[in-house]
Amino acid sequence: MEQRHDVVLKGATLVNHDGIWDGDIGITGSKISGLGDISVASAGEIIDIAGLYVLPGIIDSQVHFREPGGEHKEDLESGSRAAVLGGVTAVFEMPNTNPTTTSADALADKVSRAEDRMFCDFAFYVGATRENIDELPELERLRGAAGVKVFAGSSTGDLLVDDEESLSRILTKISRRAAFHSEDETRLRERMDVRREGDPSSHSEWRDPTAAMQSTERLVRLAHGAGKRIHVLHISTAEEMAFLAKHKDVASVEVTPQHLTLSTPEAYEVLGTKAQMNPPIRDVQNRQSLWQGLSTGVVDVLGSDHAPHTLEEKAEPYPHSPSGMPGVQTLVPVMLDHVNRGKLSLQRFVDLTSHGPHRIFGIAGKGRIAVGFDADFTIVDLNAERDISDDWIASRSGWTPFDGRRVKGWPVGTIIRGHRVMWEGEIIAPARGKPVRFLEAPAQLRAT
Repeated sequence: MEQRHDVVLKGATLVNHDGIWDGDIGITGSKISGLGDISVASAGEIIDIAGLYVLPGIIDSQVHFREPGGEHKEDLESGSRAAVLGGVTAVFEMPNTNPTTTSADALADKVSRAEDRMFCDFAFYVGATRENIDELPELERLRGAAGVKVFAGSSTGDLLVDDEESLSRILTKISRRAAFHSEDETRLRERMDVRREGDPSSHSEWRDPTAAMQSTERLVRLAHGAGKRIHVLHISTAEEMAFLAKHKDVASVEVTPQHLTLSTPEAYEVLGTKAQMNPPIRDVQNRQSLWQGLSTGVVDVLGSDHAPHTLEEKAEPYPHSPSGMPGVQTLVPVMLDHVNRGKLSLQRFVDLTSHGPHRIFGIAGKGRIAVGFDADFTIVDLNAERDISDDWIASRSGWTPFDGRRVKGWPVGTIIRGHRVMWEGEIIAPARGKPVRFLEAPAQLRAT
């Protein structure tokens, strides 16, 4: 007897770990229930997507949605709305909120705020501090925890951990892969006089490649010493990329679309403080090295580092302006444009945004198009040409550094656990966000 499916995506071109091929996808409940040539008679609903590409749901493993404490510029609802409009099906959110996500109660509060209020699925990083190191082995395994995030530079208060003793203790205690913001805080403090009042271009001079490289070298050394794995976020320099290529045994690597697309001095000339982020946008030579690392397999994942601020905040004169820019909604179209320009293949894009997060973070049931996996899909039109504009941005911040950029390749559908959430630019379903599950956290698997 032929298997019956609730929904069949008909006429798809699938992009997956095993290649690009034409076929149908069967969905039953929240799971993928069939692949191949599926009879129309076996489907409760047929969705014709001929001419479109179906990717495993895009996972953005670095976003800042600002809730609690910064809801005037973003919250979990608005940030997730931006995510699904951009084709993103799951996000990992950062702990530098107010209060910080550094305890079981703070994590549980975020999960409670997010469940069935966020449009996409989610996980939250637990921030490491000098005070909670002994609790991290328990915290990293709680429901909704993406793992441990360490600010080894560029943070304030309890979330800054920049001494070797504490960093070594963190790595010794935890079992999952920890994520690091890697800039040397001592060098940044020593070089603060490099900043020039009213000149945001001095941001890239102050936070120079040496500050990044010194920190990354230290983290790799400590990871080797502890026998643990690290994930180095938003790599921006040629030196780091060459160094990390030699240490893939302990270090996985993230780059952002911003660092792959923007460069100095043009970014500051056009965008001013809107181009200000940490680590900073760098010159064309460093950008080319990031692309080289991506093409040779050194880079494991793409993350948007979505870090919104209001236009009023960004209009403050440098260095009083905050660092960060929105990015979750533009990750897919910006990178699909690079695909169309021949900078990377569509399969490599999928590897960086679906398979890579699945592999690096041990995600359960997401990141591949396979029977039994969650029915998470990002459906794209590779031939669609659109202008990215501030008017399209759903983030509460209301702007993008890519305003006015024409791109080829656009997300037209976001399906999460079998539900069509976004279709042709409109959100068509209520928020049903649930915690992402992880293979290295068995308690999370039992909780679902």
